Parts: sequence; structure tokens; C-alpha cells
Amino acid sequence: VSLWGAWSGLFGVGSNEIILMTTSDRADHTAKLNARVSSAAGTIVEQHLLVATVRPTDSRPLERPGLYVFRFFDVLNADVDAIVALSSEAWTSFESTQSYRAQPQGLFCQKDRRDPRGVMLLCTWYDGLESWQTSREPPPEAAANFRRRHLLTLGTIAYATRLIPFD
Repeated sequence: VSLWGAWSGLFGVGSNEIILMTTSDRADHTAKLNARVSSAAGTIVEQHLLVATVRPTDSRPLERPGLYVFRFFDVLNADVDAIVALSSEAWTSFESTQSYRAQPQGLFCQKDRRDPRGVMLLCTWYDGLESWQTSREPPPEAAANFRRRHLLTLGTIAYATRLIPFD
């Protein structure tokens, strides 16, 4: 089991909660992680078994300081591939603007997509809250794709966080 990142909340996450993302090729990954958390007197509030789509392309831990926004999407699993394509295309202009600094770090979907409805997760890095606010009005090409993506989502919720540095 490897750590991709751990985050404390700025907005939307309790002061006694963290978001933890781990990676592993092992099928028993979550069972072992759950046992470790329980033995450390912690409680898992919510857990998702996700796989990366177009990002990240490797499992190296994140290190860049700044604002990380986790956006969970409620979706129809039949729309996951279209959502991935729209997101990937939108990022070409979303990331290249001079108006703000932002970079999507990962777009994940549920490993098991047999149920009609599912969850996706987008993790995006910003250099700060000002960039996040400015990015609400991205370049027109990105905005058009984000609008089409929005039509395929059943609902979203976002959490603003800060990466917990590990040495």
C-alpha cells in the first residue's frame, strides 16, 4: 500500500477528519487499510474503491503545496467515459490560461461500475483560493466542455483541502 496523499480540510471537511488516498495493486488493499485504521483508534467515515482514468498516470505521492479541491460527482456509470473525454479535452485550455494556476491531478471512477449509478472523483490543485475563484470562469473552450460534463452529472459536492506534508 502506498500513500498518494493525505489532506486536511479548509472548507467542508471536519477539523478532526482527513482525506486519505492510497494506491495498491492488491485485491485486499481496503481490508488491510481498514484494519490499520481500526487499530489506530480511527474511524472511516466514507470509503470508495476508485481507479484512475486519464490522470494520474503513475502513483507517485503528491508533494506540491497549495489548495486541493476534491469534487465528487454522482453519475450514471454509462456516462463515465464521456465525462472523462469531456474533462480531458477541457483541461487543455483550462490549464494553459495565464489568469490562474490550476492543474487537475486525478480523475477517478469506481472500480466496480456494474450498478447504474456511481461516483467519480476529481482532484484539482490550485496555487490558492484566488486561482480557484478565478477558474470559475475558465477559457471558453473549457467552459463549453464543463457545461456538457455538468449535463451528465446528477450532482456534485466539493471539498477544499490542504496537502499534509510527509517526510
